[in-house]
Amino acid sequence: MNIFRQPLMAVVMSLLLVSAFSGCIYLAVGAVGVVGGYVVSPDTVEGTSSHSLEECWDSTKQIVGIMGKIVQESPNGSQLDAMINGANVTVTLSSVNVSVTKISVKARKVFMPKIDIAQDVYTKIINSMEK
Repeated sequence: MNIFRQPLMAVVMSLLLVSAFSGCIYLAVGAVGVVGGYVVSPDTVEGTSSHSLEECWDSTKQIVGIMGKIVQESPNGSQLDAMINGANVTVTLSSVNVSVTKISVKARKVFMPKIDIAQDVYTKIINSMEK
């Protein structure tokens, strides 16, 4: 019995192969509760905030300091490196204009992406500024 002679099995196998090689994992991972952000890569969540760069920087330092240990921060207030739950987390802030800031959170543990940690950090930063 040839598996591809049955039309239904051929369609199912084709869909599985296409989805495996088309990058649908980003779509599936991005749909898991990111508030106002989107998944850029398997280890990065980014989005924009309607707050100034200074407000975002203060909130980022506070949240990352609570969640883990700040390892390094840039002197110009645009990047923060931290260790959270054994993962290296990098938060990058860039000013789009005076009142809009782009926030990018990247999390990796050894060489493996940790999107759940990146989502958690991003969500907490955004939520802390909304209060």
